[in-house]
Amino acid sequence: MSHLSLNEWYRGVTISTLWYGVLALVLIAVLAGCAQKEKKKYVERPVEDLYNEALDLMEERQYASASERFDEVERQHPYSGWATKAQLLGGYSYYLANRYDEAILALDRFMQLHPANKDVAYAMYLKGLSYYEQISDVARDQKITELALTAFKELISRFPKSKYARNAAIKTELTYDHLAGKEMEIGRYYHGQNQYLAAINRFKKVVDSYQTTTHVPEALHRLTEAYLALGVNEEARRTAAVLGHNFPGSEWYIDSYEMLENKSVRNEEPRAPWWKVW
Repeated sequence: MSHLSLNEWYRGVTISTLWYGVLALVLIAVLAGCAQKEKKKYVERPVEDLYNEALDLMEERQYASASERFDEVERQHPYSGWATKAQLLGGYSYYLANRYDEAILALDRFMQLHPANKDVAYAMYLKGLSYYEQISDVARDQKITELALTAFKELISRFPKSKYARNAAIKTELTYDHLAGKEMEIGRYYHGQNQYLAAINRFKKVVDSYQTTTHVPEALHRLTEAYLALGVNEEARRTAAVLGHNFPGSEWYIDSYEMLENKSVRNEEPRAPWWKVW
């Protein structure tokens, strides 16, 4: 086994020592930088300065930065009145920045910490909007739509006379319409696959559970189609009669009549509703 010369050994030690020295210096620099950054980040500032800076950032539409500044108000001055306002405005800033999950968390926290605050109704409305604006088309899962509906219904139940409840009621109707649209899409799919019983269940749900939506006339027409396809003609006529009674000017009403009578009536002179003749 060969032995290193004294000179070779010294060179190896020197190189190793240099490497360790460089690594140590890098580590010290990184730690010093982190410490300096941490110290700079958490330096205490007057609450008014932080709050006003956050408001300025909101006015400049730098919503993400405003949210962080509002969070800093609460972190540095957690028991001040400013902190309560900052919690709500922080949630609002997250909402404006389209960071909906963070907005919902912030608003939930505000409502849990301040259940009697005068702005709880507004916080509930913002939470509903944070779900509502994430609603996707009817081809996708509608879990978010259901969460939006739950949030708006809770607001209407707890604060029925607030201006936010009135706006929530309008959006609730639109949300119901969206859920009905999802049921219609599934029902049409089953109908196209000749799975008429499954289709009927979906269309009946629209008629029974979403009576005020725009999808009811079509749902009644599709039910008429499905019953006819199954040979349940009396039920088909009964369903068509309901359609004609409630939506006499609807195109779906005319479609159902033409289907049942096997003739076109669109160019005929107006006459007494066909469902009354039966």
